[in-house]
Amino acid sequence: MPEQKSIHAELSRDLNLFHVTMMGLGMMIGAGVFVGIGLCMGSVGPGGLLLCFALNGLVALFSAMSFAELASAIPRAGGAYNFARIGFGRSASFIAGWMEWLAAAAAGGFYAIVLSEYTLGFFDALGWMNWLPMSLDAAQRIFGVAAALLFLYVNYRGSSETGKVGALFTVGQMLFVVGIAVVGIVMFFVDPVRIQNFQPFLGEGSWWKLLGAMGVIYVAFEGFEVIAQTGDETINPKKTIPKAILYSVGIVTLTYMAVAFATVVAMRWDHPALENLPVWKWIGSRGDEGSMGFGSAIHHMIPGLGGLLVTLAVIFSATSALNATIYSATRTSYALGRDRMLPALFASISRRRRTPYVALLFTGVIVLTIALTLDPKQGAATASIMFLMLFFLVNLCVIRIRRNMGDELEYGYIMPLFPLFPVLAIILQAFLAGGIMLESFMAWVIAGGWVFTGVLVYRFYSRTRAITTADEIHVFHEDEHKPEGEILEAEDYRIMVAIANPDNALQLVQNTYKICQAKRASVELIHMAPVPSQVPLADAEQYTFAGKEAMLETMLYLAPQYPLRTTLRYCRNAARGIVSAVRERRANMLIMGWHGRRPRSGFLLGSTVDPIVETAPCDVIMLKDCGGNQSYKHILVPLAGGPNGALALEMAGILADPEEGEITAYTVASPRRPFDVEAFVAQHRQRIALPEERIHCEVGQGKDVIRAILHKSEQHDLLVLGGTGDSALRKMTHTPIPETIACRCNTPLVMCRAATGLRSWLKRYL
Repeated sequence: MPEQKSIHAELSRDLNLFHVTMMGLGMMIGAGVFVGIGLCMGSVGPGGLLLCFALNGLVALFSAMSFAELASAIPRAGGAYNFARIGFGRSASFIAGWMEWLAAAAAGGFYAIVLSEYTLGFFDALGWMNWLPMSLDAAQRIFGVAAALLFLYVNYRGSSETGKVGALFTVGQMLFVVGIAVVGIVMFFVDPVRIQNFQPFLGEGSWWKLLGAMGVIYVAFEGFEVIAQTGDETINPKKTIPKAILYSVGIVTLTYMAVAFATVVAMRWDHPALENLPVWKWIGSRGDEGSMGFGSAIHHMIPGLGGLLVTLAVIFSATSALNATIYSATRTSYALGRDRMLPALFASISRRRRTPYVALLFTGVIVLTIALTLDPKQGAATASIMFLMLFFLVNLCVIRIRRNMGDELEYGYIMPLFPLFPVLAIILQAFLAGGIMLESFMAWVIAGGWVFTGVLVYRFYSRTRAITTADEIHVFHEDEHKPEGEILEAEDYRIMVAIANPDNALQLVQNTYKICQAKRASVELIHMAPVPSQVPLADAEQYTFAGKEAMLETMLYLAPQYPLRTTLRYCRNAARGIVSAVRERRANMLIMGWHGRRPRSGFLLGSTVDPIVETAPCDVIMLKDCGGNQSYKHILVPLAGGPNGALALEMAGILADPEEGEITAYTVASPRRPFDVEAFVAQHRQRIALPEERIHCEVGQGKDVIRAILHKSEQHDLLVLGGTGDSALRKMTHTPIPETIACRCNTPLVMCRAATGLRSWLKRYL
């Protein structure tokens, strides 16, 4: 009987570069910009409004580069949720997805509110709403709900329909918006005296008010996030998505600034309708806290057609943004259901339409609730604060993923000057989030309540039900062993030993035994099974046989003497798996073997060793050719200062023969960098477990430091080196001396890298 294969449901790929770019533009060039002009100009003035758009565009570009890089490497529905899952694990990814869901849904509710206010407000001005048996406010709420329901149905029809409808409305809104900008700019050139409308430049506001205004209208820049959601439905996503993200941010920033400029110069300062107010203050006082100020200005700029033009622009803009936000929120909740962070029902796909209809239904509930309960300013601020929190996390993710998984992923786009732009984005977004509190405290209350609810959902539901993804580390086997009569407890000092194969297991265990004695430490043996990416997880156990053999051999020596844990894990990348285990267990020291062969170009010690040495948040000890029952009587420790040298002295004292072992602390004289080796040894004397008379200090001569140390090592049983303390940039341009010596040395070798200070703390906890 032929083997039956499970049927896998997936989303259809129908979206090209034009579709996804238009989707992002549609979400950004929404009614938010028109409402934002009126809301913000009254508090920050005409020049402040231009600065709001320009600076927000810059901040958005920094985050957009992070989204573009991650989306090109991880093109899947879910966007920031997927990035956080790979970068920080399940808990962070759930909170990211939970925030992303509300952020997009809140933006959708906000656009529904603005669409109804502008449309019915225009009709009311024409006298067409006198027949209503209810207040205009109630009618606007009902109309907003109806618009949201319409676009929920459009999204149900499928991504192709969503993309086509979104593209149609976006083209329409672009024509109207650009038309308004062109008319305003032409009017300025015809009547240059209108530049006086920019006096005073910041109005009566302040730089703190500018931050608050930027925070409120930041929702108008977050549309590039929806593009990252289309990974499962975009043609050639690795190339298409980064292009669409960066194109969209550049286009909207220029468009916003042009429209804002046109609004400021729309009326002369002596226009009779200004009611003795400056143009900027008059615009900011129109309607509900200035929400209709943009429309009022354009109405006077283009008498007769201005009101109609603005209404059509808002209708096209709000509908395209509403369409895109519903799409984004639905794909986020679908991803949460797909990975069982939410009930599997959320991942249900319509057989006919191939769309996630259940996720769409719950998204609709949130959109409709916001459209019925919040005013435009609260809706915009709520969406903005959620997106700022989300982008903060994504910028952390791009740093962590590039650092830990850069050699595992296939990037379609890599940002320049990494990590400058993510760091700048994190700092600037923190200021914007603080500015929002000045404008809408309610937005912070809603955001805080939503995040707190998400923590509870994860704690009591998602944590135990989430499925393991291919990017995570899988635990095959864990066991604990203790000496007879002892209880395995959390010791003060923990040593992790990375076991790769039986050939180096013996040398690791014998030296680990000595270190455990000195440190009174517990031990964990870990083996990462090197399973190729094309091999399914079900077949991964066959790759663990060598690791099990090495681990059993090691346990024979250590288990009778020390508390011991053994772990077998699977991960696509061994280095990432080992570093992850070190963080999880809070290990103080990692011991590993090293083959000693020259690495291929681009690495100092090897493709596995280099990432571990660079990112492990603990002391790292590497052993080369230290097998057998060797007794180290003559140990050479080259020194040039620093914590790595101090750790090397300590390890030399531990590994030296307790009866006859001697240490030679050696440095090569350098007129440019004088170093007092005797003072250094005296400073760290308490770390060396040998009598003082068995520690000798020597100063060598010669211009070639590497050759001098290699020659000296030939006269000793063991060479103990401190790793380099050079910066990453220095390592890229110059091969460090310790690593060069390690590759060329024929003497048994121990290389030490100490973890100290703030850098180690950040590695451990971030």
